[in-house]
Amino acid sequence: MIAWRARYEQSGMSGLGDLPRSGRPRTLDHGEIVSATLKPPPPKLAVTHWSSRLLADHLGISFSAVAKAWREYGVQPWRAETFKFSTDPELVAKVTDVVGLYLDPPENAVVLCVDEKSQIQALDRTQPMLPMQPGLPERRTHDYVRHGTTTLFAALEIATGQVTGLCQDRHRHQEFLRFLKHLARAYPDQRLHLVMDNYAAHKRVEIRDWLAANPRIHVHFTPTSASWLNLVVVWFGIIERQAIHRGTFGNVRDLTTAIKCFIAGWNDRARPFVWTKTADQILKKADRQTTLNTTH
Repeated sequence: MIAWRARYEQSGMSGLGDLPRSGRPRTLDHGEIVSATLKPPPPKLAVTHWSSRLLADHLGISFSAVAKAWREYGVQPWRAETFKFSTDPELVAKVTDVVGLYLDPPENAVVLCVDEKSQIQALDRTQPMLPMQPGLPERRTHDYVRHGTTTLFAALEIATGQVTGLCQDRHRHQEFLRFLKHLARAYPDQRLHLVMDNYAAHKRVEIRDWLAANPRIHVHFTPTSASWLNLVVVWFGIIERQAIHRGTFGNVRDLTTAIKCFIAGWNDRARPFVWTKTADQILKKADRQTTLNTTH
């Protein structure tokens, strides 16, 4: 502590930095290691990306030196993320429209985010699950038995966070039309604004005809490849984590019962999802970014 005080009194904040250390100076250029990392492996290796040991053998150095260079430059060849640029020619208009509904919903109207979670499997484990204990997580067998599937049609009311759901055996425009009629009965007197994606069943002529015959219901489509703009997708992630993924279901009826019970419990404790990003902020971030590999 005395040494640190003396360094501070002599040089101020600059004196608290690292001083030159003893030992042999670095002989490996970490920049060159990273540069080699960013190049694809040679075809003879038949791999998609470098590992520290493969690159170390290729450069004739230790794998720990490769790992240090990767840490210094923040390079992680083992990771891969996904992206999707929307090519919708009406991207700006649709984003502005949907976000406008979230941030400034129309008066005396209900805004519902509508979508379907298809092919939900009724999975049963081959042996009883072992419950969680102190020091041990819940355990289950890796194998399972399939007992059929169901499709959950759901509408999230953005003002309250409450959900209207309907499970059906199939995922066609007939089932979607049945769900729209279910929504119309659930909200008999209000004007409805429905936010939906561009799934083909949502645009069938039967759907368009029914909407034309019910002018109090207005549809707002999210841009192509931008279903994340639909808030009910967030809720689908919640029900998957909290009620479906770790559940065991002996048949489809057990699965649909669990879904209905979750929706009832959710509606008792529902809170609105608060949208914070403006359309301009989203569109600015959604601009196609320039990449180094322009030939791809």
